Amino acid sequence: MSTGSTATAQQLRQALDGPWSEVREEARTQLADGRFAGDPDLDLPAARARVLEQMREIAKLGLADRGFRREHGGTSEPGAAVVGLEMLAYADLSLWVKSGVQWGLFGGAVENLGTERHTEYIRRLITLDLLGCFAMTESGHGSDVANLETTATYDPATEEFVIHTPTPSARKDYIGGAAEHARMAAVFAQLRTPAGEHGVHCLLVPIRDEQGNDLPGVTTSDCGRKGGLAGVDNGRIVFDQVRIPRENLLNRYGEVAPDGTYSSDIDNPSRRFFTTLGTLVRGRVSVGGAAAAGARVALSIALRYALKRRQFGNPDDGGETLLLDYRMHQRRLLPLLARSYALAFAQNDLVRRMHLVQTGQDIDPHSQRALEKRAAGLKVAQTRHATRAIQECREACGGAGYLTENRLVTLKADTDVFTTFEGDNVVLTQLVAKEILTAYADEVRDLDALGWVRFAATMAGDVVRKRSGVRQLIQTLRDRSGETVDEGDLGKRATQLQLFADREDYLTRTAAHRLRARAEETGPFEAFNNAQDHILAAGSAHIDRLVLEAFIEGIADIEDEQARALAETVCDLYVYSVLEENSAWFIMHRFISVERAKAIRRGVNELVDRLRPEALTLVEALGVPESMLNAAMLDDASVYERQ
Repeated sequence: MSTGSTATAQQLRQALDGPWSEVREEARTQLADGRFAGDPDLDLPAARARVLEQMREIAKLGLADRGFRREHGGTSEPGAAVVGLEMLAYADLSLWVKSGVQWGLFGGAVENLGTERHTEYIRRLITLDLLGCFAMTESGHGSDVANLETTATYDPATEEFVIHTPTPSARKDYIGGAAEHARMAAVFAQLRTPAGEHGVHCLLVPIRDEQGNDLPGVTTSDCGRKGGLAGVDNGRIVFDQVRIPRENLLNRYGEVAPDGTYSSDIDNPSRRFFTTLGTLVRGRVSVGGAAAAGARVALSIALRYALKRRQFGNPDDGGETLLLDYRMHQRRLLPLLARSYALAFAQNDLVRRMHLVQTGQDIDPHSQRALEKRAAGLKVAQTRHATRAIQECREACGGAGYLTENRLVTLKADTDVFTTFEGDNVVLTQLVAKEILTAYADEVRDLDALGWVRFAATMAGDVVRKRSGVRQLIQTLRDRSGETVDEGDLGKRATQLQLFADREDYLTRTAAHRLRARAEETGPFEAFNNAQDHILAAGSAHIDRLVLEAFIEGIADIEDEQARALAETVCDLYVYSVLEENSAWFIMHRFISVERAKAIRRGVNELVDRLRPEALTLVEALGVPESMLNAAMLDDASVYERQ
């Protein structure tokens, strides 16, 4: 059994921790004493009460302050805020979600969509003096935010907005905090003035008094027991002609004067809508990071168990065999570990980009939009990875993995909904694909469906990579290779990058051609709907390429030679496993031969065999403290050292 190399593990962990490694290290110390761990035996009221009390402790630690501007009582460090709060996922995902609702969604809406007149709200919500919720989703409209039904109608006679739920499907639904704790909601509604409708805006609406009773015209209800996240009080809200002051409109991108005159610095309603949603990108960045953190916990548990648990006799020496010495166990877990490494580097790069945009250090007008696309893509990749990895870890631990005391089933239940909230994964993949199909053209948002289809179909070959901001390191690797993909060494980064990029380019170009051909015969919706599977495949290929590029760049920053060499092998395993999963596509489209596909399969076997002795080192580098794993099976009779 490997003892792990502490020095190498520390070097790798520092690389995986990224630009805010000190924030992560501090959080490991702050959160490791058990106060913040979840308790799956609690009923709903007790679980919710416990998480709220834990949040009060988090507020004292200052983890949330970093996400707010200095003039509001924060420290203006959005990157550090995302990273610090992400560490809560190691302790309890209910605590992370509840904190994210309060400081990320509710707080983010007030700070990013409000103005100076809302400063006091921000100061109060940071300290939890004001508990809030984020009321966007409706029963009838989940991801389709533009078509929400809740209305906010301005009454010039009283200088008030009237918030109303006009239909049963307009009920605000699944809202974290709405069932019990929130006193105020950031409500997204269709704004109406005497002059007409102005699209979706956000307003602050008080929903409960200090005793927890619904305010007049407000009816809240409890969504009840969910598949997981017992500590989060998801609820529903219905408004019946609720009046709020004019000043409660979060007016950064749209203002209503006392006489009812509407004004905005962004004349185009569509652009105004997307600008509004774009300022809230931090939530999507955070969801992906927390899902990946949950996967790291599961892999840390399952791999440590596989390094202790023995099963079935070994005819060569008469002893029982460690689980991780079985080839299939290595194949089950080590490629998922490699993907966790890849996604960690990709998340670090994403958070860095977000920090530069949100602190004003990157003012390129294209950066915000590129950030939104990347955040959507990585949210998809990380949440799908969490769902898959945690399930595989559960199965790899047998019956013990199904016991609540070993935490894997709780992780599985708590992360399940991550593929849905902050954007359904299929919808987000489609968003990514739409962006690459239009080559980031600003004007596409103002086109109707037919115009979008026509624009996408005019795209020139290879435009995706030319417009995607490929960094110098990646471009240099590509340029150095004079080989074709057919003859290139699969172990070389240039060949790997070319395969990933060629798959993306091919899918993008052919999706555009398919759209154009269909559009000539039928309507724009029919054309888009007919090609949706193809479009989604292009989006997935784009995400895979971005993750690989981030992994390669992350490795380049590792100074320790031994740690860097180990990371290179992990990167190879990530590449080979992605190629193996997609080998049918590569063969079908003649990017690789059948013989090369067999070599890829052999390569996965060789790589997991090479990484087996380093398994503990790689697990330690994931950075989940043993004290936070809370899995009884790592020390119980199932791993008893037999004589």
